[in-house]
Amino acid sequence: MPGWYRRNGDDVTLTLHVQPGAKHSEIAGLHGEALKIRLAAPPVEGRANEVLLKFIAGLFEVPLRQVTIQSGGKSRQKVVLVQCSSVAPESIIRA
Repeated sequence: MPGWYRRNGDDVTLTLHVQPGAKHSEIAGLHGEALKIRLAAPPVEGRANEVLLKFIAGLFEVPLRQVTIQSGGKSRQKVVLVQCSSVAPESIIRA
C-alpha cells in the first residue's frame, strides 16, 4: 500500500505536500511519502487551507464538513482526514 494514505473503514487519512500559489489546483504526483498538490490560492490568512479542503472534498465526492486538517495547518506538510468516502485513493491520481 502506498505511504501517502491510510484507510480505516470508510475514512481515509492523507499525507500531503501542498504547494500554494499555483496557476490552478491539481494533483502533481508523489513527493516522497506524500501526495503533492498544487493549489491555486496564496498561503495568506488560511485561504490555501480553505481551497485545499474544497479540492479534497471534490476529489473524494464528500461534503466539505467531512474533510478536516488533522495536522500541519500552517505547514506545507499536512495530514488530512476524509470521512465516509467510497472513492478509492488510488483513483484520484489516475483521474
